Amino acid sequence: MKERKRWLVVVAFAIAMAWLEAATVYYLRTLANRIEPYQAQPLPDVAGLAGVELIREAATLLMLFIVGLMVGKTWRSRWGYAAIAFGVWDLFYYVFLKMITGWPHGVADWDILFLLPLPWWGPVISPMLIAMMMIVWGTLASQWEHHYDHSFRAEWKAWLLNFAGIGAALYVFMEDAFRVVNQGEKAWRAVLPTRFDWPVFALALLLMAAPIVRCCLVIYAKSFRLKTLQPGEELYEPSQMD
Repeated sequence: MKERKRWLVVVAFAIAMAWLEAATVYYLRTLANRIEPYQAQPLPDVAGLAGVELIREAATLLMLFIVGLMVGKTWRSRWGYAAIAFGVWDLFYYVFLKMITGWPHGVADWDILFLLPLPWWGPVISPMLIAMMMIVWGTLASQWEHHYDHSFRAEWKAWLLNFAGIGAALYVFMEDAFRVVNQGEKAWRAVLPTRFDWPVFALALLLMAAPIVRCCLVIYAKSFRLKTLQPGEELYEPSQMD
């Protein structure tokens, strides 16, 4: 199967999984009377649901990684396809949730994004921006993999910046929960954020974009070098870019 077809297969899987996710969330929020999550007691303690929901979220992430593992041929392309699956799944989750429930009303609506290890809060646009970045990087990593002749270790600087950005974004998402975490489960279940730290989140996005920038530089440099290569001249070693 050509890489373009692999990309389409992963996207189709992620879209189908997004509908399943939206339907599941619709069922859960209907039971808890929380179609719109930003309201008093956003996480009511419904007997038996909390543990099941946490495992379901972990299982969802595992499934997205496994599809990349199955489709990709190398570790770079496997991570790339997993990133594509996650990004497409996250974007279409909101599309389908809007179709099913009429919510979100706009990209500025607050949403509970995740529950592990504490509730993540953020406007709908925030995970969508991250999802789009994942799709871009995953596409570059999987569709132009022939431009890479070196391992992930050669890109450690870009990934160090990326991980720093992920850490900053996680802090922003869980900032309100961190403030009350010492007060017990009831406190962080009831917390409602009033302010999103956009400056820190914007910095996090810039840091997370480092692997995308490096991918683009590598692809451009190698494409340009191939066009100007003279007969008998050897192509540069990719490690020279690090």
